[in-house]
Amino acid sequence: MAQNFEIRPATEGDVSLILSFIKKLAVYEKLAHKVTATEEVLRETLFGERRYAEVVIGYQGGEPVGFALFFHNYSTFLGKPGIYLEDLFVDEEHRGKGFGKALLAYLSKLTKERNCGRLEWAVLNWNEPSINFYESLGAAPMNEWTVFRLTGDALDKLANERDSG
Repeated sequence: MAQNFEIRPATEGDVSLILSFIKKLAVYEKLAHKVTATEEVLRETLFGERRYAEVVIGYQGGEPVGFALFFHNYSTFLGKPGIYLEDLFVDEEHRGKGFGKALLAYLSKLTKERNCGRLEWAVLNWNEPSINFYESLGAAPMNEWTVFRLTGDALDKLANERDSG
């Protein structure tokens, strides 16, 4: 694993750093125009009364070089919680040094410690370097599944149908 690499849970004081990693990830994924998160929103949802997700930050020699944001999901088939990795990012100049693998190993250990049944995540279809990296770790693509998402107007429309009928 990576030498002198330390992983620590994020604190409320890390909110601006977390947002900067989110924005860098969005640029990498060609989705910068989709980021609407603010420090205030992150502070409330990550460190407020109800915490919706957790963040760990990877440091190389005291310098933050990457992060992972994750939360629990649940498998009815397993009857156990799982961990869903929403974001994993390592700064470009620090890639290829084992930091991404160290973050995934940390989450794998956490998955086992919390008696979760699985660790899972999604990757963009065009992101061949990441796909190859994940497969090299033994992760398997779930090609038989298609992710669906409701947002914006479609979410509003369906939510309003419940109120009207």
